[in-house]
Amino acid sequence: MELTSVLKFLENRTILVTGATGFLAKIFVEKILRVQPNVKKLYLLLRAADDKSAMQRFNTEVVGKDLFKVLREKCGANFTTFISQRTTIVPGDITCENLGVNDTNLLEEIWKEVDIVVNLAATTNFDERYDVALGINTFGARHVLNFAKKCNKLKVLLHVSTAYVCGEKEGLMLEKPYYMGETLNGTLGLDIEVEKKVMDEKLKQLKAENASEKSITTTMKELGLERARKYGWPNTYVFTKAMGEMLLGKLKEEIPLVINRPTIITSTFKEPFPGWVEGIRTIDSLAVGYGKGRITCFLGNPKTILDVIPADMVVNSMIVSMMAHADQRGSETIYQIGSSVSNPLDITNLRDYGFNYFTKNPWINKVNGKPIIVGKVNVLSSMDSFQRYMALHYLLPLKGLEIVNAAFCQYFQGKYLELYRKIKFVMRLIDLYGPYLFFKTVFDDLNTEKLRTNGKESGIETDIFYFDPKAINWEDYFMKIHLPGVVRYVFK
Repeated sequence: MELTSVLKFLENRTILVTGATGFLAKIFVEKILRVQPNVKKLYLLLRAADDKSAMQRFNTEVVGKDLFKVLREKCGANFTTFISQRTTIVPGDITCENLGVNDTNLLEEIWKEVDIVVNLAATTNFDERYDVALGINTFGARHVLNFAKKCNKLKVLLHVSTAYVCGEKEGLMLEKPYYMGETLNGTLGLDIEVEKKVMDEKLKQLKAENASEKSITTTMKELGLERARKYGWPNTYVFTKAMGEMLLGKLKEEIPLVINRPTIITSTFKEPFPGWVEGIRTIDSLAVGYGKGRITCFLGNPKTILDVIPADMVVNSMIVSMMAHADQRGSETIYQIGSSVSNPLDITNLRDYGFNYFTKNPWINKVNGKPIIVGKVNVLSSMDSFQRYMALHYLLPLKGLEIVNAAFCQYFQGKYLELYRKIKFVMRLIDLYGPYLFFKTVFDDLNTEKLRTNGKESGIETDIFYFDPKAINWEDYFMKIHLPGVVRYVFK
């Protein structure tokens, strides 16, 4: 592992980034362009039908975001020119061979020029349609690998996965690869090509039955969960990501491969400015529900460790790991990027931060203009206690309100629908995140710690490429950075 100046490593490099409109990808692109303006070229692959729609997506969903305001200020009037000189927007689709790039001249150019491939394309929906999740998370990873093999100057392939490929296994989760056919519950017979066949046959059957699009979507979502749980994974997302890792490890040949497994990714800690976040990400769905008064109880072990890591730290670790393993032919290195070992945060801390923040800064109800008063969330420690609480506080009142509403000719329809939405919201969260509410796993980050230590000793720019979670004061981060960021960028 040779670590020198990261800025020097990035100078005059050409990088292909897939999934360029995604949350992490945007932060990665902004970081590279801001700290190393002498990068040669970023080829940014995003899903689009043609050049025009690709450029429109890029301008709207990437550089048009607040995230780029620091770079925009730095460049001034030259911003648009700088972006056009340093980036090439590539319409494509990682579910296809050659990443769906149809322009043969552009393909040849990319294969000739690219030094580094960064795969950030993914679907992160826990209950994604099985065909969609397999296409992107599993076979998409293989397509990216095959594409990388055609890049004449390739130094490294960086694939971003998730720490939660471990499923619900307890204890210390090591930074080790998953091998073809390996399962979490010991069930034999996992074959990725068979999974594709099962999915294809189900789709074919549904179409032969003239099933509606809604019915096809529901059935394919159910199939994904069924196949995942058969082999010990709790949801379609982590199952298909694990299979993607298996394919990469098996087929990489001499490609230098780095797999980054971040835990729960939260808003930026420092750069380009604190608190930037986009979309409702895992724990933020709880923050939104709580701040808007929809959540008064939740299920989980009060001592459950929530492994969260700010997005800019994830991106910094990605960049340093790219340099660390450049030209290491045939190597495979896994980095788990998280905080549960070095700076653990438990669920009760998060509850208290939420209560304190929304008590001081209540969300204003857009309908009546009144502040929403929050109370401390009851964290219920078993499914039995949760079901009793829901029955007493919500299901019985809902049934009573339904009867009264019918008797009074729908006079209480508004209140009925509001209570119904609250119940549906909480039950949906429990269904999706249930396996993680009693999570008894911490993620070993020995490789990541070595990367940090070696980088510090080698004199890399640790002030720019920081990724040590021990530097985070969680109370300050949530109260002053993350929750204000969620309110600004996520609350609607």
